[in-house]
Amino acid sequence: MPTTRFAPSPTGRLHVGNIRTALHNWMLARKARGTFFLRIDDTDAERSREEYVEAIRADLAWLGIEADQEYRQSLRKDLYEAAFQALRVGGRIYPAYETSQELEIKRKILLSRGLPPIYDRGALNLTEEQRAAKEAEGVAPHWRFKLDHDEPIAWEDGVRGTVKFDPAQLSDPVIRRADGSWLYMLPSTVDDVDMGVTQVLRGEDHVSNTAVQIQMFTAMGAEPPAFAHEALLVGKEGKLSKRLGSLGCDSFRQRGIEPEAIIALLARLGTSQPVEPIADRAALLETFDLSTFGRAPAKFDDADLDRINTAVVHAMPYDAVKHRLPKGMDKAGWHAVQPNIATLSDVDEWWRLVTGPITQPEFSDEDRTYLALAAAALTWGDDPWGALTTALKEATGRKGKALFLPLRQALTGMDHGPDMGELLPLIGEDEARARLEQAGGR
Repeated sequence: MPTTRFAPSPTGRLHVGNIRTALHNWMLARKARGTFFLRIDDTDAERSREEYVEAIRADLAWLGIEADQEYRQSLRKDLYEAAFQALRVGGRIYPAYETSQELEIKRKILLSRGLPPIYDRGALNLTEEQRAAKEAEGVAPHWRFKLDHDEPIAWEDGVRGTVKFDPAQLSDPVIRRADGSWLYMLPSTVDDVDMGVTQVLRGEDHVSNTAVQIQMFTAMGAEPPAFAHEALLVGKEGKLSKRLGSLGCDSFRQRGIEPEAIIALLARLGTSQPVEPIADRAALLETFDLSTFGRAPAKFDDADLDRINTAVVHAMPYDAVKHRLPKGMDKAGWHAVQPNIATLSDVDEWWRLVTGPITQPEFSDEDRTYLALAAAALTWGDDPWGALTTALKEATGRKGKALFLPLRQALTGMDHGPDMGELLPLIGEDEARARLEQAGGR
């Protein structure tokens, strides 16, 4: 059974790309009845905020992406220190003393020569005396992981197929800053080993990180997990959109988007399977398959989300929404207005047609006479709308728009809306007659 994890840094709110990663890892685990962890990567004490930790938990809970266990990297520093020391003794970690300015100069020189900006391992050429002199000057080292250039890096990626890297074409990554704080690479690898993570599914921007971390797993004597890198999201315009980074659960909630709609869209976005308004997560899990993931950028379009949300809302049973409906709205009321709404926030406006008050338009003299006749002809039974329109058709000869529109306008104040056959019984006989009489000028 797989063990997966979602590992956000609490330096901001989750956005649509993060949510998609979390969802796919949750689905990967749940489909096979495996384990899904939430790991808060909060080693960056300066940028991490507890308010973002709480927001991440709340957003995942709202989406129904529940973790089996939560970890905090800030509480696991002893594990990272032990791994650091073991790798240092094993010769896989070394100190480096270049300043950020010196490294930038080296980088620019290489680029100007048309060469890749790979770290030259200059720190490895320092003698013990030179290192001691640096430290005597008060220069604290940062620490790099030494890649094994004799060991080719390759893995079978769950999305991209066979991936190969020449380690000599990669820079030895900095894993620890001069102030002793950790960067992403080593703590993530240590945690994956300690937590028994068997599958890592993340964005394709992590491919080169994976190459480095595979050597870290090997250096620690651990079996690397299976890796899969999915294509990143892009906007509908075909370019990476900064706006995607601002699309999070708050903005979705403000728009009235249902969690089920977000899940239905993101579950299949970027796969060969059709995106459909499927609110049943079991059905989505059943069809979840990494082999259907494509390598082309996955296009996120608000219009698709709105379309799916509308379809999801139209399929919601009364029992699932009754606690979110206006006071007094029963199952019949929900059934009447449901086909006309795009979000649940639309319900109040449509329910006002029943509860009032409404604003009637100005009617012509002919229509006022017609509506006065309608008030007199109104009878109540199993189908008051059908009975009223049949009687008026026979009495006046009106049909089509001339028959129905003035009645709708008088009874609801609108030119369109829910089916009047369902709406009229909800308005009630007394109120309906009062509205018709008012429109008729009585």
